[in-house]
Amino acid sequence: MPLEIVTIPCLSDNYAFLAHDAASGETALIDAPEPGPILEELEARGWRLSHFLLTHHHWDHVDGLSGILEKQPARVVGAKADEHRLPKLDLAVVEGDTFYIGEEPVEVLDVSGHTVGHIAFYMPKSDAVFTADSLMALGCGRLFEGTPSQMWESLGKLAALPDETIVYSGHEYTQSNAKFALTVDPDNPDLKARAAAVDAARAAGHPTVPAKLSQEKATNPFLRATDPAIQAHLGMQNAEPAAVFAEIRSRKDRF
Repeated sequence: MPLEIVTIPCLSDNYAFLAHDAASGETALIDAPEPGPILEELEARGWRLSHFLLTHHHWDHVDGLSGILEKQPARVVGAKADEHRLPKLDLAVVEGDTFYIGEEPVEVLDVSGHTVGHIAFYMPKSDAVFTADSLMALGCGRLFEGTPSQMWESLGKLAALPDETIVYSGHEYTQSNAKFALTVDPDNPDLKARAAAVDAARAAGHPTVPAKLSQEKATNPFLRATDPAIQAHLGMQNAEPAAVFAEIRSRKDRF
């Protein structure tokens, strides 16, 4: 049985996620921006945490951890490469490692770029991947630490997952990402339709996260550096995909 996954808005534009295995009662929290909304959701559902899964060290993904641990102690999992700047880990993982939430295998992917040591958690039975600030809805994280080549490689790992995978990313940035995406891929009908749907969802106060990977592959310019139309629009026909990605990222930084 797939995990039950709950999206929790936090801070001004962050998301945390609960992934609950009904059979075992185990529940994982993916990232901890702040304690209040997460503890309220756990109490409302009568769930007890078994795991904290940390994607990267930035404050808006870890600062709520200590306040939650005081109420609900659980096993803290994070990247071995980031162990020196994460809260104390009970399990330090590297790419290729697998652990379990109930009967659900959780596979670790290194998705460095936004930070070096950023990881994603892929749950194949539940068709879910938790990407935080690597692959985002219609975007990708700013490259604070890694290189464009690193991020392009990381996005390639995520794009290689099955199309039906649902991407749970860390922020509600989709509307601004859509506006930018249209500047580099203006003739994409799927992107135009998605941008309109995003505007409608936000106007109604609805979240635009998570999103299906197939939709990202059709509309997210950061996954589409090999697309001839985007390359032509940028004047980079037949350029190396990592160079095209770097140009798209640079334009987004200035947008």
